[in-house]
Amino acid sequence: MQTQTVFLIILAAILALGLVIFQYYYKSKGRGALYLALSSLRFLAFFGIFLLLVNPKLTKEQYSIEKTNLILLSDNSSSIDQSTGIAQLLQIRNQIKNSTDIKERFNLKEYTFGAELNTSDSLSFTERATDIGRSLSSVNEIYAGSPTAVLLLSDGNQTLGEDYEFYGGRQKFPIYSFAIGDTTSYQDLKIDQLNTNKYAFLKNRYPIEIFVSYQGDNTVTTVLNITEGGKNIYKEQLVLTENENTKIINTLLDASSVGIKNLKISLTPLENERNINNNIRQIGVEVIDEKTTIALVSKILHPDLGTIKKAIESNEQRSVSIVKPSRSSDELEEFDLFILYQPDTSFENVYSYIEKKGVNIFTITGPKTDWNFLNEIQNSFQKNSYDQKEEVTPILNQGFTLFDITDFDVSEFPPVETTLGDLLITASYENLLSQRIKGVDMNEPLFTVLETNSRREAILFGENIWKWRIQSYRDEQEFKRFDAFISKIILYLAKNKSRDRLELDYENIYQGLNEATIKASYFDETFVFDNNATINITLDNPEKNLTRQIPMLLKNGYYEADIRALPYGDYGFSVDVEGEGLSKKGKFTILDYDLEKQLLSTNYKKLQRLAGSTNASHYYPSQVPEFIEDIIRDNRYLPVQKSKQNVVSLIDFKILLIIIAASLTAEWFLRKYNGLI
Repeated sequence: MQTQTVFLIILAAILALGLVIFQYYYKSKGRGALYLALSSLRFLAFFGIFLLLVNPKLTKEQYSIEKTNLILLSDNSSSIDQSTGIAQLLQIRNQIKNSTDIKERFNLKEYTFGAELNTSDSLSFTERATDIGRSLSSVNEIYAGSPTAVLLLSDGNQTLGEDYEFYGGRQKFPIYSFAIGDTTSYQDLKIDQLNTNKYAFLKNRYPIEIFVSYQGDNTVTTVLNITEGGKNIYKEQLVLTENENTKIINTLLDASSVGIKNLKISLTPLENERNINNNIRQIGVEVIDEKTTIALVSKILHPDLGTIKKAIESNEQRSVSIVKPSRSSDELEEFDLFILYQPDTSFENVYSYIEKKGVNIFTITGPKTDWNFLNEIQNSFQKNSYDQKEEVTPILNQGFTLFDITDFDVSEFPPVETTLGDLLITASYENLLSQRIKGVDMNEPLFTVLETNSRREAILFGENIWKWRIQSYRDEQEFKRFDAFISKIILYLAKNKSRDRLELDYENIYQGLNEATIKASYFDETFVFDNNATINITLDNPEKNLTRQIPMLLKNGYYEADIRALPYGDYGFSVDVEGEGLSKKGKFTILDYDLEKQLLSTNYKKLQRLAGSTNASHYYPSQVPEFIEDIIRDNRYLPVQKSKQNVVSLIDFKILLIIIAASLTAEWFLRKYNGLI
C-alpha cells in the first residue's frame, strides 16, 4: 500500500475521532458506558464512510500448483493390427494410466490418431492412414502455452503427410516414443510406387512407371508381372542385392479397347517371405475414345499462352496447339475449340471459320486487343475502349450456376491488366468474375460466360492470368485448383448440348486412401440452384450382392454422397431427384488397396531419431518402468507453484457497507431506547 494511502487512512481515523468527540463529549458533555457505546458506533460509521472516500487498493495473493501435461498419443491405424502391437499398446497404456507416480506428477491427457488427431481415447485400430506429423503438430497447437511432454505409442510407419522425423526438429515439446509391434527385420520385396496417366486414348500407348525395392542381405531374383483381366500383358525378371536394392521399371502398354482397365502389378514372392501384401499393387486407367483438340490462336508472344496450355493439358483428354491466326480454313478443321488471345485484324479468317462452323470460343482481351475490329467482327459484346490501361482485381460470383466453382478462391489473386471503356454485352450471359479497381467494386464483368442457341462462349477481359496460376501455387504448393478451374471452363465450352438440370461430378476410379465422394448439382426449371431438393443415390455391386440407397447431403452449393465406407469392387449407381422424375446413372471402381496392410515391421529407428531430436528417450514395450522412473526424475517436469495477485478496491467489499449500516442502525436504536434525541 502506498504511503499516501496510509496517510489518508490515518487522517480519516483522526477526522472520524474528532467528529465523535465533538458530537458526544464536547457538545453534549455525556459520560458513562452508554455514551462510550454510542460514540464507538458513530466512529465506526464515520470511519467507514471516510475509508470509502479514500478507497484504498487491497492486494490478495492466490497460489496454485501447475503440473506438466503428459500427452498419451496412441496409434489407431490398421497397421498396428498386423502384429503383436495391439496387446503391447494396450498394456503400455494401462500401465501409464494406473501409475500413481504419473498421476501425482502429471496431468495425463489421452488422444488417438490415424489420418488426424482424435480427442477420443477409444481404440479400434481401423484407421486406414497414418499421419504422425499432423498429430504432433495438432498437439503442439493445443498445448502451446503450457509445459507439456508427449508419449508416442506407434509402430513408426507413416502413410500420409510430412515426415514426422523432420518435423521433430521444430517440435517444442519432448517426444518420448515406444516402438509398438515387431521390430525384427525380414527379407522383403515391395512395390513402393506406381505412376501412370489417369486417362489413355484408344489405339494409343500409355506409360507406366513402377518403383520396386528390396530389404535383405542376399541376392534375390523375382519376376514383375502386369496383368489385365487375368491376362498377362507384361513380364520382366529383376535381380536385386543388398547394395542395388531398388529398380525403376518403365514400359508402355496398349490401349486397345474403351473402358476402365484394372491393372494388377505383382512380384513373385521370395521363399519364406513374411509380408507379401506389398508385393501386389493395383491401378486403374480409363481408356477413352474422345479427345478435345484446342487451338490457342495468338499473334503475340505472352506468358499467358504457356499458362493456358499447361492448365488445359493437365487433363490428358485435351491437347492445345498454339497457332498463328494466318492458318487456312482447312488447317483449322482439326480443332474442336478455339481460344482467341487478344484478337486484331489478322484474326478475320479465324472468325469467318468460327461463324461458318458455329464452334465454341474462349476470347481473352487485353491492352493489345484491336477493339474496333472486335466490335465489328462479332455481335456478342461491344466495348468503347479508351485505350487507357488499368489493373483490375477479380471478385468471384458465389451465385454462379453454370458449373461448380465452390472449390475456387480468388481472394488473394493479383490484378490483371485491361483497358478502361464502356462495355455492353448483347447476348444472355452470367458473370463468373467481376471487376474491382483500386478497392472499388465496379459491377462490371471481368470473366463472363455467354450462351446462345447456336454456341457457347467465354470471355476474359484482361491479360496476365499467368500470375493467377503462380499465386495458386504459392497458396497451395500445387497448380491443381487453378488448373481444375480452367478445365471446367473448357469442359463447359467443349459441350455443345444444352445444360442439364442434374449434373454429376465423380471419379471413375477411386484408390483406397482417396476421398471417395460423388457430387451432384440440381437446378430448378429456371436453372437456379435448388437447395430444397431431396436427392438419393442408389449403389449396386452384383458381385458382392450389395445394394444400398443413401441420401445426398447438401453442402456449399452442391449435394454430396460419401462412399468411402464401401468395400472395393465395381459399382453402378443412379442419382434420383425425388418428385421430379430426373435421374442419372454412372459407374465407378474402388480399388483394393490399403497401404497400412503393406507395413508389418516397426520403424523403431525413425522413432528413436524423433525422440533424440526432441531431447527425449526411446523405449520398448518391456521398458515401461524405466520410462516412468526416467520421467519422474526429470527436473524439467517438476510441478510449479504459481501465484496470482488480485488488486481489489475497498469499495468492492460489501461487508464495509454492511458495517456502516449496522453501526448507524444500532446507534439509532440505542438512542431511542434510552430516550435520547
